[in-house]
Amino acid sequence: MTARIGVVLFPGTNCEHDIVHAVTRMGAEAEILFHDRHDLGGADAVVIPGGFAHGDYLRTGAIARFSPIMDAVRRHAAAGGPVVGICNGFQVLCEAGMLPGALQKNAGLRFVCAPVRLRVETTASVLTSAAEPGQVLRIPVNHFEGNYVCDPATLERLRADGRVVLRYLDNPNGSLDDIAGICDEGRNVVGLMPHPERASESILGSTDGVVLLRSLLDAAGAAGAVNATVPASGSASGSMPVVAGSR
Repeated sequence: MTARIGVVLFPGTNCEHDIVHAVTRMGAEAEILFHDRHDLGGADAVVIPGGFAHGDYLRTGAIARFSPIMDAVRRHAAAGGPVVGICNGFQVLCEAGMLPGALQKNAGLRFVCAPVRLRVETTASVLTSAAEPGQVLRIPVNHFEGNYVCDPATLERLRADGRVVLRYLDNPNGSLDDIAGICDEGRNVVGLMPHPERASESILGSTDGVVLLRSLLDAAGAAGAVNATVPASGSASGSMPVVAGSR
């Protein structure tokens, strides 16, 4: 069964076609879902890609969290559907309360656009299941507000539960505990600042993002198989994984 990926488009999103290109090259089907929809179009997975949703007015992701499609994203996440936030998507997921903490301005107040080294801290997530623990990946970042912060109690829970999914080996933005990506308690909602779709073929300088995207497609395929056995309920939205993007 071919995995179907829905890619959410907010006003100001600018990485939707990057995701579509990357996942279709890997054999998936992809559809762009405009933010005013109330369903996910029957997708098996959804990506909220990077960019500047609603111009990043107020705060990054602060307006996007209220878009109608986010209700569908929340429903599917609550049902166990895989959800991953990439860059601006990570920020949206934090603003929406689907992941803890927040993304602040980078240390030094500099926009960072460069490849970074990441270490896979756990393979128990929908974005890292195909990787190896401790695997080092070279994937680019592209953001001004990627400095992850949270309160001490939240950080302790993330550490204790093994919910830090990826860490920077050379922290580019001042993120607390070198955090590059985290997951929720169910391990089906993941947010990360680096862009795996920009490291998905050799012409881009790295293929290290493929293992993360493959993990997502595996999760999407599993969700699609489950959905195929569930009778239609009259709703246009099916249970699916969701991926998000960041600034």
